[in-house]
Amino acid sequence: MSLTREQMLAEMGISPIWELRDNAAPPIEAAEPEAAPGEALAPTVIESVPEARPRVVEQASAGAMPTGDVSGMDWPALARQVANCRACPLCEQRKQAVLGVGDLHPEWLFIGEGPGADEDVQGEPFVGQAGKLLDNMLASLEIARGNKVYIGNAVKCRPPGNRTPEAAEMAACRPYLERQIALLKPKIIVLLGKAAVHSVLHNDNSLASLRGKRFEHAGIPVVVTYHPAYLLRNLPDKAKAWEDLLFARRVLREQMAPELPF
Repeated sequence: MSLTREQMLAEMGISPIWELRDNAAPPIEAAEPEAAPGEALAPTVIESVPEARPRVVEQASAGAMPTGDVSGMDWPALARQVANCRACPLCEQRKQAVLGVGDLHPEWLFIGEGPGADEDVQGEPFVGQAGKLLDNMLASLEIARGNKVYIGNAVKCRPPGNRTPEAAEMAACRPYLERQIALLKPKIIVLLGKAAVHSVLHNDNSLASLRGKRFEHAGIPVVVTYHPAYLLRNLPDKAKAWEDLLFARRVLREQMAPELPF
C-alpha cells in the first residue's frame, strides 16, 4: 500500500510536520544545555531536481585478493578486498563483510556505524528495525536507497553484540570507506551517529554540538544527525533528525545550484 508523505512522517513519529518553503529561514532550535546552538545556513531552493538513477547494489563478494593499497581499486576489486579483509579482529566472527548498497552515482551518501545481526546475515546495511526507520526518513525526502542514495557504514564487519565500533576497528576500515567516497563522488554526506562522525570527521564532540552545521570531507559537504537505532530508543529526537534532513537538503541544493542550467 502506498503511503502519503504525511503518513510516512507519522510513521517516523514526527509531529507537527514542517515544510520547507521558498526563501524561508531554517528552523531555529533551542540550544541544548550541553552544547551551543547549530549555525544556521540560509537555504537556496532549486526547483529542478536531477533525474533519478537506477538502483545498483554493490556488495562484497567472495574471492581472493591480496592486501595492499586500495586507493586505485575499482568496485569489483574493492568488493573482493573487503570480503577477504582480516585487518582487525572483527573478521573472526562475521558471517560476511557488508560493503554497502545503493546508486553508484548518488547525490546522497548515508554512513552509519557497522552491520548488525540482520545485516551480517543478509549482506546489506540497515535491514532491521533501524533500517525501516531510515527508509521512512528517506521517503520523507522523496528519495530511496538505490535511487540517488548510497548507504554504507564506518566498519564493514559486525562488532560483537552490536557494540559501537572501536577506534582501531574504524581505522582499519577507513581506507575502504575513503575509497568508496572517492568512487561514489556524492553531492552530500550524512553521518548517522558518533561512530560515523569519528571515522569521517575525526571529531568526538557531542552530536548536539555538531547538528545544524556544515562540515566538509574531501570537498564534499557533510551534515551530522542521529543514528536511526538511537532514534528508536529516543522517540522525541525524531523531530530533531527531521530538522537535520531538511538542513541537509538545503545544503545539497546549494551544492548543486552551480551545476544546474540557467
